[in-house]
Amino acid sequence: MESPLAAIEPSISRFAQQHPGSQVWIAAKNLDSGAEYGRGASEQVRTASTIKLPILCAVYQAVAAGKLRMEETVPLNADDKVAGSGVIRELANGTRLSIRDLGHVMIVISDNTATNLILDRISADYVNECLEQWGFVATRSMRKILGDGKNLKPNPSGHSRQGLLAVNKRFGIGSSSPREMGRLLEMLERGQIVSPAASKEIIATLKRQQYKDGIGRRIEAQMPVASKSGSLDALRSDVGLVYSPKGRLAIAITVDGMPNVDYSPDNPGNILIADLTALLLAGLTR
Repeated sequence: MESPLAAIEPSISRFAQQHPGSQVWIAAKNLDSGAEYGRGASEQVRTASTIKLPILCAVYQAVAAGKLRMEETVPLNADDKVAGSGVIRELANGTRLSIRDLGHVMIVISDNTATNLILDRISADYVNECLEQWGFVATRSMRKILGDGKNLKPNPSGHSRQGLLAVNKRFGIGSSSPREMGRLLEMLERGQIVSPAASKEIIATLKRQQYKDGIGRRIEAQMPVASKSGSLDALRSDVGLVYSPKGRLAIAITVDGMPNVDYSPDNPGNILIADLTALLLAGLTR
């Protein structure tokens, strides 16, 4: 019997015909059996908001190192507010928010302003130092978030050293590869990021993430999903752990180069990620 994985390339080919210029990168692994699937898995891609997962991991590392306290609060000022996903920009100027709360909304509703407040406190360079310590070479935080496509702050700020390099401008706020995002998820599941307790808390936050339009689209009612999604005009990305009865899967998928802008839940990239997730589940948990 032919493996469902054999249907992945034809599915992607049909998608590329319907959406000229689009490309797809995939890394998936059954953490229990070791079975894997990859497509351009080591290639560096734009992260969009999936970079917020490494940023949250760095927050926990800073707490463990005594550089930060979860209960510490930071003020929200008018200049901190950026457009795009999230709700913190709607709060009154001067509101003080804890690092813990900022981390939660950064992941659960992908809050851009919360992300920037965290980067102001720990810096994108510190995030990258943590990533280097954990053995990642393609995953980097480049800078703070400017807003959405229609309401951008005029002057990018909060750059890391990597973000100032001309070769990295194309990545926007962050870069990674599907394989590295998958490995980060695996390390979290195995309790290897900061500590078992910290890894468990990070995964619990990922499980509460509200944008389940890709990996969790059709399966969340049947099995737990801990994920973080990302979106740009031409890109949809999703990285997550799927707790299948036949094995825990770490999945990272990026779809980029789509010609039409569509921020609805039914963006074709989201639908493709859901379709590919079904094939990966069927093929890697047999």
